[in-house]
Order: sequence, then C-alpha cells, then structure tokens
Amino acid sequence: MAKNQDLLASVSDTSADSEFFSPIPPGYKKGKNRYCFVLGTVMSGLGKGIFSSCLAKLMQDKGLKVAPIKLEGYLNIDSGTLNPFRHGEVFVLDDGLECDMDLGTYERMLDQDLTRSNFATSGQIFSSILHKERHGDYLGRDVQMIPHVTGEVKLKLRDLATKSNADVVFVEIGGTVGDLENAYFIEAMRELAYEEGPDSCCFMALTYILEPKTLGEQKSKAAQLGIKQLMHLGIQPDIIACRASSPVTEKVRQKISLYSNVPLERVVSLPDSASIYMIPAILRDKGLDFEVARLLKIDDRISLRHERKAWGRWCDFTDKIDAAKKQITIGITGKYTSVRDSYASIINAVEHAGIALGCDAKIKWIETTAVTDANVAERLADVDGIIVPGGFGTRGVKGKIACVKYARKNNLPYLGLCFGFQMAVIELARNVCGLSKSNSTEIDSDCPQPVIDILPEQKKIEGLGGNMRLGGRDIELKKQTLAWKLFGKADSVRMRFRHRYEVDPRYIETLEKAGLVFSGKAPNQPIMQILEMPSHPFFLATQAHPCLTSRPLRPQPMFVGLIAAAMKKHYPDENLPDSVNAAQKLCQSK
Repeated sequence: MAKNQDLLASVSDTSADSEFFSPIPPGYKKGKNRYCFVLGTVMSGLGKGIFSSCLAKLMQDKGLKVAPIKLEGYLNIDSGTLNPFRHGEVFVLDDGLECDMDLGTYERMLDQDLTRSNFATSGQIFSSILHKERHGDYLGRDVQMIPHVTGEVKLKLRDLATKSNADVVFVEIGGTVGDLENAYFIEAMRELAYEEGPDSCCFMALTYILEPKTLGEQKSKAAQLGIKQLMHLGIQPDIIACRASSPVTEKVRQKISLYSNVPLERVVSLPDSASIYMIPAILRDKGLDFEVARLLKIDDRISLRHERKAWGRWCDFTDKIDAAKKQITIGITGKYTSVRDSYASIINAVEHAGIALGCDAKIKWIETTAVTDANVAERLADVDGIIVPGGFGTRGVKGKIACVKYARKNNLPYLGLCFGFQMAVIELARNVCGLSKSNSTEIDSDCPQPVIDILPEQKKIEGLGGNMRLGGRDIELKKQTLAWKLFGKADSVRMRFRHRYEVDPRYIETLEKAGLVFSGKAPNQPIMQILEMPSHPFFLATQAHPCLTSRPLRPQPMFVGLIAAAMKKHYPDENLPDSVNAAQKLCQSK
C-alpha cells in the first residue's frame, strides 16, 4: 500500500483536464536507462526468452548493467497454479514469487538472481489499478485502458529501471503480436518509446520462416504478415530475427527487409541450435550486440576489457560442450515427462554438471504412472542414476516409491527433489522401519502413520495458517556428512523451496535408527530439509529445488555429486573422482 502511494506521488500529471498520464517512480531520470523490447509473430514458442537472455548476456559482457522483465498476458496473479502440461515449469525466485520458466533462462544466462520486479502478469497489472481506483488515486478520472492500464505497465518498467540502475532493460512480451491480451502491452511500449524520445528504445521481432516439406522451399509470407500486424500497431521493428529449422536464405531475408523497412544486416537468420549456450556466439558473430549499442547510443558505456575477460570465461565453458569423452544416462522419473519444459531447470542442471565433469549426460524419461515393483528393474536397467523430481497430487506416487526402493537396494545413484525427498522417507519407513502403513497426508489424509504431514509448528511459523514454503531459505548443514562436504564444508547453504509437507518430527528418531541421516535442517526449527544414506554410494534428497540455482559456470553441487557417482558406476574400472572430490575440484577451479 505504502509502496503504491509512493509511486503515485510522483505521477507526472493526474489532473482531470489532461490527457497525458505517465507515472514516474521516485528517482527515475529520463535518458539514463534504455529499453529493448522483444516480441514474437507467427506463433509462440519461438524462443523469445532465449533470444532476449542471450542478447542481454552479450550486453552484460560489455560491462553494461542489464535487467530483464517478462510480461505475461494471462490474468493469473502468478504462475503458481498453472499446470506444467499447459505452461511448463513453475520457476520460483529467491523472494518467493512463482513465475514463468523464462525467468529461469534469464537467471542462468545472466548468472543473476531476479525478483518479483522482473515479472508481471495482466492479473498483477489489473489488480494494482483496481486497488488504486478504490482508494481514489485517479482523482476522479474515468479509468481506461489508455492511458491508465498502459500507464501502469510503463510504471512497472520504469520502476525496474530505477531499482536495478540498469543501462538496458530487456522487456519480453509473452505470446505473439496477434494475441488480444497483448495489445495493451504493445501500446504501452509504443507510448514509452514516444515519451523517452529518440535512441531510447530498440524493438526486436522474432518471426518464423515456414518450410513445408511438400514445397521444398522457404516461405516468408506468414512472417511478412506478422510484421505488418506489428507495424499496424505503431511499432517499427529495428531488428528482425528469423527463426527456422535451417538457415534462412538470402532471398527470404531480402523480402522481409524490403517489406519491413529494416536494413538487411539487421534481418538475421537464427536456425535451430543444438545447445542454447551456443546462441550467444551466433548473435555475437552477426554483430547484433553492437547493432543494439549503436541504436541505443550507448557505445561510450562499453568496456572492451571487461568483454574480453567475460567472453573468454564463456568460451571456456562452451568449448567443453562438444568435447565430452564420456557418456552416461540419468533417468528422470516423473509424471510430466511428456512435456519436457516441465523439468527445464532439472535438464539444465544435469547439463551444467555434465559439462563441468567432461561428460555427456543423456536423459531417459521414465513416466512413473507406468512403473511398478514388477517392472521397475526393467525400466531402470540402462540408467546410471536417477532423479525423482517434485510434483503435486497422487498420480504416479507408487511408481516413484518403486524407483526409490530399487535405487536404495541396488546402489543406484539417487537424487530426490522435493517430492522425491518425501518419497524416500516413505519408502524407508515402509520397507526398513516396519511402518507398513506410513504415507503422506497429501496422498492419504487419514493414513495411520503420517511420516509426511503439514506440521502445526510450520503453520505457526509461516503465519496465519499459511503452509506453503516458497522461495530462498537457509539450510543448516550437519558436519561430516555428504551434503556438508559437497557444499565445501559450509555451515549453511541457501536453496529455494516450493512445498507444503514435511517430515513429522515424531518419526525422525525411528528413521535415523534405520540408517537415514538428516544432514540439513531449517535453523532453529524441527524441519528436515536434506537427507542421505551413508551406507549407499550416493543417496541424497532435499525438500528444496536445487536445480533452480544451477548456473552454466557454477553447477549445483548436488547435481555434480550425482553425475560424478553415475560416472563411477558406468566406468568402474577407471580412476574417476568420487562425488565429494569432483565437487571440491570444481569449487577450487572457480
């Protein structure tokens, strides 16, 4: 409330007799910040987030400060209730915001922790406007899409620019230009460019070049019409990136250049790439980073010395991608495996760890709804390690528990994440501790032995009965454990959470007597957050989602440990480092 009032206090003109309405947050200096807008045409799923984050990384490498923001047209307040089948992974920021998976792409590419200022939905925008209207903040004016809704969007962007002190704010608009819900976002961008003045904004459009197999040639008409629709909305693109399955021909680029008034050198071909981490080099080779710097007149802010060092470190990383000499297979045993985006952060974390260890870590997708005690050995026969990821609900639970049991009894490297942590507790309670009726109250609300439950203590801690633990939390590590060693013998580590259910403290002693070690817990609270089995080559699980903080140049230690253990299993006759030594070696190399 106070924040909204502070922002409104500096609105440039809210009088009822003026048609100009452009909220300016405190401390904002016109001309200091620049804006890059990334929009899509023809269809969604072109990789706007990847393109935007890679270009932002190139600008960051030049010593510039960048700040990304994703604008989503749906009316949800956040992404927390979205089904992974429909919208991919829900990414959780350190401050607890549940958001779009593209923010994970930005965090990984920029090695930067983002906040709720970097994400906005139509639901957030409209909620803020209605809140202000009910409090009389618009001084008697009739509240309209223009200028008030667009004004709220501009306020969001300028507020981010001020807070981040960014040289360049990268604004990605979800969906496509033709989506009805995006119309006011695009209008807000047009207004912002008009108000900020020349050389303040750069518009970049991603389009798709069709190549029907029956024709045997590329067709650009759909791309032309999509760009025409953007120009009808008052936006003249400065750069057009042509996505396609193969390199875009010169003829097609010439057509689009002529049709859109964009110089040919700024109409670029972006064919599919084997790894997103190769895309910065592609954009750099095409000179897009310097084109943006020239368009925004920020050449004088560039540090070539900073760029040489940063680019050298990045090239050292990408050179390892194709240089892997060993290959292993990691099984991801989940229930959303038909949609790969549901596990985007896990896929990236596995890739980061594999590249760091000189290993090509392949992924085998295992749908747990089809796994049973009878067929689990067959399903896991060709994997060198498994990950049981997070999830909500009862579907696929029996299959996950079967996978945990197989991994425990057959010394198969195991990493459990969130729900995978809870399944490990239930499996051990049932099959080792003799608590045959143990379960989670999420799965069976009336189970007689609820080893996993919502704790009264947690409800009290979270306040007002709330029971969802979201965002970054500190974990206190137990000395001399595997987790303690993987994290460089630190007293504590910070990871991100998204769950409701915990280990019931009444069963902790029983589980520990069975050989389980709780190596991480919440400081000063009876909440267990990491478990391991010392008798197993690698059996580790956490209530957190460590994949959310894995970065290309800083792979997450738990994933490094899993990949190292899987390599030792696959290559038993070679003198490979164990999980701890592999993690410590990477820490020293940084």
